[in-house]
Amino acid sequence: MEIYGKIERKGYTIDFFAVFLIIFIFIASVVGYYYYLKEKNVEFSQVNEGICPKCHNRTIDLVDIRGSGCSPKIVTYRCYSCGYENSFTEEASCSL
Repeated sequence: MEIYGKIERKGYTIDFFAVFLIIFIFIASVVGYYYYLKEKNVEFSQVNEGICPKCHNRTIDLVDIRGSGCSPKIVTYRCYSCGYENSFTEEASCSL
């Protein structure tokens, strides 16, 4: 039996608002993560050129590299002018 705004099935009631809320939260989180990765990619391309994404000076330097072998490397860059610091993951070039 169908009631306005609700679906009854075998004694369980599912509210349409709850379903739409869950779908909205899922889509919003996927879109947010997409824009986060897009911004991170822009920052990484600037850092690879030696330019700080925050102060736009050429004072950024590689501070730390973690990972070895075929595992991805985590590289950390730091700007000595403004104190910007960020870590990026790079794919390992592993040829077996």
